[in-house]
Amino acid sequence: MRNVSVILIMMTMLCTSAVASQKGDLLGEVSSEALLAEFPAFMSEYSTYEPSEEELNAVAALEGNQLVILFGTWCHDSEREVPRLLKTLDVSGLDTPDFTLIAVDRTKRDPEGMAKKHSLKYTPTFVLLRDGDEIGRVVERADAGLTQDLKAFVEVAQ
Repeated sequence: MRNVSVILIMMTMLCTSAVASQKGDLLGEVSSEALLAEFPAFMSEYSTYEPSEEELNAVAALEGNQLVILFGTWCHDSEREVPRLLKTLDVSGLDTPDFTLIAVDRTKRDPEGMAKKHSLKYTPTFVLLRDGDEIGRVVERADAGLTQDLKAFVEVAQ
């Protein structure tokens, strides 16, 4: 009986992997619209998240900077943090910061080599740049809050 249970568990794992690979993970630069349209977990978090006034106010400090967002569509931290930032940026009504979404595979690589360029180790990673130079990064989860941590980098760099 125990062997049957082990076989059933292994078959379930194989089927789960096959479904995930059939759907496929996003890879490379992607628009926020495509991410939200193709990955229900990201859209669900985006739809239900309500940014605080403090988060919305912190976004204004990011004006004139660039943000590279390295994430995995397979990563539960990315499913939480990336849609929350996208919602905060959208609700703020501001056109800041200039950001690029880069989806990486499970080995943390992407076709353009952005993960390597930015020394990606964990997902998601939010790299804040000013004139192409890094002024700070948030890895996986922010300390005070994502927009507040990014705002602090801007303040220190001034």
